[in-house]
Amino acid sequence: MRHRNAGYKLGRNTSHRRALLRNLVTSIILEDRVETTIAKAKAVRPHVEKLITLGKKGDLHARRLALSFLQTREAVTRLFDTVAPRYGDRNGGYLRIVRRGFQRGDGAEKAFIELLGAEQILDEKRQKRAEVRAKRREEQQKALAEVQQPAGDGGEEKA
Repeated sequence: MRHRNAGYKLGRNTSHRRALLRNLVTSIILEDRVETTIAKAKAVRPHVEKLITLGKKGDLHARRLALSFLQTREAVTRLFDTVAPRYGDRNGGYLRIVRRGFQRGDGAEKAFIELLGAEQILDEKRQKRAEVRAKRREEQQKALAEVQQPAGDGGEEKA
């Protein structure tokens, strides 16, 4: 029985588990959405919520506490400048876990863990990526057409 045993072990020792959770929290704050397993998503949720609460406080002590946990200064800056103000009137529940199917190797259940209110930002990122892909596809088609056209012209001159 697991009475009074809080937290998830995730099959790792303490230092490895702490490093994993710190990396996941940093990625969530920087990217707004991360794909991981259900167990890791459930384990990381309280850490992200505590950091967002620190970000809402906004004082120097809170910033130093966040910096002691997060991996990069960019993550701290983004937490205090963009992520935390998004939830000014909300008391907790800043994350959503969306189940996404199963992992190929071991069959572990996968999920997206994402910040609420980040849908617009994620849609903008998707649109930018789609535009870049379309532009790259057009350039490749032009280059392919140029390569094929002189080859056809060269054949006519020889005949």
